[in-house]
Order: sequence, then structure tokens, then C-alpha cells
Amino acid sequence: MSAEAHKETLEFKTEVSEVLNLVIRSLYSNKEIFLRELVSNASDAAEKLRFEALGDDELYESDPDLRIRVSLDKDARTVTVTDNGIGMSRQEVMETIGTIASSGTKKFVEAITGDESEDNRLIGQFGVGFYSSYIVADKVTIETRRAGLTSEHGVRWESTGEAEYSIENIERPERGTSITLHLREEEDEFLDSWRLRSIISKFSDHVALPIQMLSEPTEEDAEPEWEQVNKGTALWMRPKNEITEEEYNTFYQHVSHDFSEPLAHVHNRVEGNNEYSSLLYVPSQAPYDLYDPNQKHGVKLYVKRVFIMDEADKLMPRFLRFVKGVVDSDDLPLNVSREILQHNRKIDSIRGANVKRILGLLEKMAKNDAEKYQKFWEVFGTVLKEGPAEDSANAQRIAGLLRFATTASDSSEQTTSFADYIERMQEGQDKIYYLTAETWQASKNSPHLEIFRKKGIEVLLLTDRVDEWLVSNLADFDGKALTSVARGDIDLEGDKESDDSEEKKDEKENAVVLERLKEMLGDKVKEVRASSRLVDSPACLVADENDMSQNLARILKQMGQDAPESPPILEVNLDHLLVKRVADEEDETAFEDLASILFDQALLAEGGRLEDPGSFVKRLNQLLLSLGS
Repeated sequence: MSAEAHKETLEFKTEVSEVLNLVIRSLYSNKEIFLRELVSNASDAAEKLRFEALGDDELYESDPDLRIRVSLDKDARTVTVTDNGIGMSRQEVMETIGTIASSGTKKFVEAITGDESEDNRLIGQFGVGFYSSYIVADKVTIETRRAGLTSEHGVRWESTGEAEYSIENIERPERGTSITLHLREEEDEFLDSWRLRSIISKFSDHVALPIQMLSEPTEEDAEPEWEQVNKGTALWMRPKNEITEEEYNTFYQHVSHDFSEPLAHVHNRVEGNNEYSSLLYVPSQAPYDLYDPNQKHGVKLYVKRVFIMDEADKLMPRFLRFVKGVVDSDDLPLNVSREILQHNRKIDSIRGANVKRILGLLEKMAKNDAEKYQKFWEVFGTVLKEGPAEDSANAQRIAGLLRFATTASDSSEQTTSFADYIERMQEGQDKIYYLTAETWQASKNSPHLEIFRKKGIEVLLLTDRVDEWLVSNLADFDGKALTSVARGDIDLEGDKESDDSEEKKDEKENAVVLERLKEMLGDKVKEVRASSRLVDSPACLVADENDMSQNLARILKQMGQDAPESPPILEVNLDHLLVKRVADEEDETAFEDLASILFDQALLAEGGRLEDPGSFVKRLNQLLLSLGS
């Protein structure tokens, strides 16, 4: 194909222009970040080539020594970062450069807050590191050719970062990518070789490829030579006592493309039958697609320091999908594939050890730095709640890390652990009581809590969608059964003696009222019975011991899934005036209206939706009018 093939001038998408303006504004106080991002991208390109070349050695094109070069031209006022990595085709340039993080651009713009410090934290999550070039440059030129396409043309992309960009085919004999920044007038500091070297030393010393710059000639007639300016040693292979906290943080930003610092990390070297190194991080912020079912997750996999794949999900379970880092194995084959990973005992062993290390790291954080752990919980708590269902072997350890809101607090903050709850349990109490609801406000005001409040028994308030999944897969903690206050019979005799001073209606009369209500409500309810959990409310709905909770059924329906039809049990407070009014009503039509009001208000109180709101309002108005007459 001729290198003179068409040159196009194309417009950026509207969102891209917004992102460019955001990046420039938010990162301007830390301008040197541009070099870190370009070097990081160059490193990724080299690693991708090394991986693809495992199956096709011709991709090296007789140049197997991978490297990154940084050069400057003071006269032209340019800084250029060049790699001899995988390179890009014309189509790849348009997909990856012409549209910022193509799948996430819209979400990125929607996430923009207008708060510069907050927006700064968003940038690294959306793959827009390249655009940090425009902090210091008023024009950027990319020249690239994909490895192996020796008979093809190269591609030149160029833009001032405003409304449009140009793309054309060029002659380019060498593979890889060169990115040239045409510096703004006020950015003279980056035309200093030693300034660039100091930035590389600060941010990219750990990059496991040589980063080269031209030497400063010591004699007038001496020719400058390319010399390595970084250590070029894989950070995870170095002894822990030789690595500073700053180096750990910088490496995290490299592997995650996140601009913030991690909350914590764990670094291990394992020797023996299965030798490998791991360096794993817990981030301080969530990626925008954390709850996307198609989100890719996992850590980078290396074999003998050779990059194999990103998002090696077999190395980390989904409930720890927020973890970033690297695993470098000495025992896996260099041509290992995702299919091989699925059935590899060594990978299973590494995965199991990774889980234990992260759980240990979180346990240590929770014990020694409650404030930092609470920050972690607020960001990743709902994801961790998926753990007991996904990893039954570690269910109790995971459960120990969970936090909940509770009736012991007036706040919706999830700060109470199972251990805290057990420590505050009443003498003789042998169950952990909980209530699931759609919102904290709904749970706090639920009639199911009335007897527990009266007796001073604490109840955990579970209002995350995942909580229903959690309690269905976690039967107990530390030998104490998890018990829903909205399911089955509630017998608090073992927790505290019942109040024998309360008068009880004649059992025969009660049975007649309950049977009459059941007959009137028909298939709406499974059963009508006297309540032992109500104090102030006339009625509530509860699930039978083995039936799906009403809250879970609603969640499934909202997600478009089928939920089994399990009519609830209606419990009534026989001492309540409204229930007494129902019991004394002889007119069948009036009795039907009152019975329907009892059921509908019980449904509303636990977050349900009425099938016929108009009829409920009409009946309620009639009741109010009758009370006033």
C-alpha cells in the first residue's frame, strides 16, 4: 500500500474535547507527570511485543533489544519519546488515540465533578494518560508502525488538542512508536536534559526496560551516545528492605495508571516447588467499571520477568477484583495462555495464596488503622460482601472484615463488625439478628424492629443489594447463627424474659379473627398469625422460614429476573386499636376494606409497592371519615 494513501482531518468527539480540557486543568500543578505516562505507555507497548513474539519471532524484525528513548531538540522545542515495541496500525491509532478510552469516554465525562482534586483522581481510571502531553505541549505528533507489517506504511497522527486531528500514511522503516511534544513557550524547563533525567529517575526508575537518553559530550568533537538513565530492574524482584515507600507508590501508579497513591501493598517472594514473586496493591479509589459485569480484572502476569498478560483473572477472584499488581512465576511455561491458566494447579496455588495475603493485609489494616480501613470499606465494602458466596473456604475470614449499620447507631455508616456485635450481645443471646431493606431509612423505621427495640436487642441493618446474597451464603459467624428479624417466628425467650404483665386475649377469639382475615385476603398471604415482634404497629409482613424474602424478590424483579411467587405471612398486633376495630367489624364490606388496609400498609412499611394504590387511598379515606363520625 502506498505511503501517500489518504490523509484525513477528523474531528474529536465532543466528550474528547471536554476530557482534554479537564486533563490540562486538573494536572497542571503536576506537569512532569506527562513523561511518566508516555514512558509507561512505551513500556506497555514493548511488553506486548515481547508477548506476541513468543509465538512469532519474526515480529522482532532483527531488532530484539527492546528499549525506550527520550530525546530533545532545543531548537525545535520538542521532546520525543520513542519505543521499539508493538506499534500501531492506522485503525488502532484511530481507535486508541482518536477516541479517548472509547468504551469509557461518556462515563468519564459524566463522572466529572467540577472539583479539580476529585477530577484529578478520575483521570487515571479512564486510560487518558497520553493526553497529559497537552499540559506542556500545544501540538503532539505520533509516528508509528505495527511490528511485523514491514511491507506496510507507517502512520502519522497530529493534533493541537483542540477540535480536530489529522492522520496520514508515511514511510517508516522502523517498528514502534515515536511521540513528539511541541512544547509551549512557557515550558522551557523540559528542554533541559538533566530535568528530564530527574523525572525519569523519580517516576520510572523501576521500569524493567532500559530508558535511554543521549549523553552530554565531555569533549567538543565527541559524539553523544545513548546511555541508560534508569535502573531497569523489575521492582518486585528487588529485596523489600531496599525499596522505599515512594518507589512502591510510584510502581503502583505505573501498573494501574492511577494518579492517586494506594492504600496498602503486600510484597512476597515464594520459593520451593512453585516459585514466584507477587506485589499486590489495594487502591484508594474505585475504577468507574467496578460493578460492570463485563469488567476485566486481575493482576499482570509475568513469567521469568517476561510480560504475559494483563487482567489475569485466574490469579484473583472477582470479590477482590479491585486489587492491582503483578505476579511473576518461575515455573509456568512462557507460552502460557488463558486456557492453560484455567486448569493449572500452580495457578490455583498462587491464587489461593494471593487471597490469603490480601485478606491478611486487610485484617492488619482493620486492626491497626481503623480510619484507613473505614476508607477502604466505603470504597470497596460492597464488593467484599460478595466474598463468602464466592469463596466458602475463606468465608469466616471475609465475614470478619465486613461492616454494617446497626440499630445501636443513629447513623447509616457501616462501621460495626460481627465481632463488635457479638461483644455487645445481651446475656444469653445466641443469634446475630439482621434486617434487609432497600434503604437505611426504611430499615430504621421497620415495624419488624419494634420488639427488639423494646427489649434493647441490637439488629444489623443491611441495605446494600448484595446483602441478600451475602446472608443467603453465610449461615453464621463465630458459631452465632445469622437470623432475619423478618423471617419465620421470633422467640426472644432465650434473649430476655418475656413480659408476663401483658394481658392476652382469649385464644379461641383470636383464632376466629385470624381465620377470618386469612379467608378475606385469600392468596395474597400464606398465613395470618398473631405477632410476637410488633409493639406499636398493627401489622407486618414476614417471610416463611424457607421462602425468599420480599426484599430479595423485589431486587430480582428490578434486575429483570424471575422471582418465585411466595406469598408472605401477615402478622397482626392483636393489642393494636386498628386490629381490634377489624376484629369487632361485623359488616363484611367494611371488614374487607379494613383487612386490605392492614395488608397494604404492612406492604408499604417494608418497602413494597401496591398493585392498586388508588383503592388503598380510597379505603384509607373511608376509615378516617368513619373515625371522625
